[in-house]
Amino acid sequence: MNRSMKFFAMLVLAVAALASYGFAQTSPSNDTTTFAPFQQWIGAVLTGDAATLKSLYSIDPAAKIRVKTVMHDADADTSFWLGFKSPIMKVEIVRLIIRPSRANVIFRADVTSGNQAIAVTDDQTWQKQGDQWRLVYSERTDVPQLPQPADMKKDLYPAGVEAHAEIKEAEEKAAKEHKRLLLVVGANWCFDCHVLDLAFHSPQLEPIVAANYEVVHIDIGPDGKKNADVLKQFDVSLDKGVPVVVVAESDGKVVFSQKNGEFEDARGLTPEVLADFLNKWKPAAE
Repeated sequence: MNRSMKFFAMLVLAVAALASYGFAQTSPSNDTTTFAPFQQWIGAVLTGDAATLKSLYSIDPAAKIRVKTVMHDADADTSFWLGFKSPIMKVEIVRLIIRPSRANVIFRADVTSGNQAIAVTDDQTWQKQGDQWRLVYSERTDVPQLPQPADMKKDLYPAGVEAHAEIKEAEEKAAKEHKRLLLVVGANWCFDCHVLDLAFHSPQLEPIVAANYEVVHIDIGPDGKKNADVLKQFDVSLDKGVPVVVVAESDGKVVFSQKNGEFEDARGLTPEVLADFLNKWKPAAE
């Protein structure tokens, strides 16, 4: 099979896979639909169409691409995606939210570099500019070392939970079992909150969490304003984003309150970093 035929075959397979997976649109009607600009973006990557791919990135304002803590431009992002000898083998949509002038796509992709498969998680923000959609921001994690959720359906932050009551119950349990509180401030819409929760339930970290902490999820709601009194009580700042992690004694005294965005980019952390943190702040042995 020649190169052009191979690309075409892979494009057909990828489009079929995307169609079978579907795109979950967050909207009042909860319809399942597709987002054409993203499909066009994927198609350009698969076929190596540099001109089309570059045309999908915003120029004014210039698209910003974050890889861990380093900011890149659109040229660097297109070079990354077009730099593989083989096109994307598998794409999974984690979340798709479409609004009238803004859209968010989080996806996982398996790409090939030589004989090695590489996993990538990409969080893209699209903006309607006139009649065209343009990619304005992307937060990409190459070869993440923490498991990345396949979806965000888990209800980490149930709407009906009363935070003060849940904290009080956790404090009572912690006092009886010589544990500390581990407060995870965030929201269901936060991808990194789901990454962190998945990590805390991994075989490597769950025993540390279970033996030393009572975990409480504090919901900030869709606008970041929910439970403001709880955030003030535990000295929580949202300036660096969520999730924010707080460690407190069973009487509510704060031992550690995140201030520098240590967990905001949870998808880029390692199990070892999280294990070190949990072991550092666990209660002293009796």
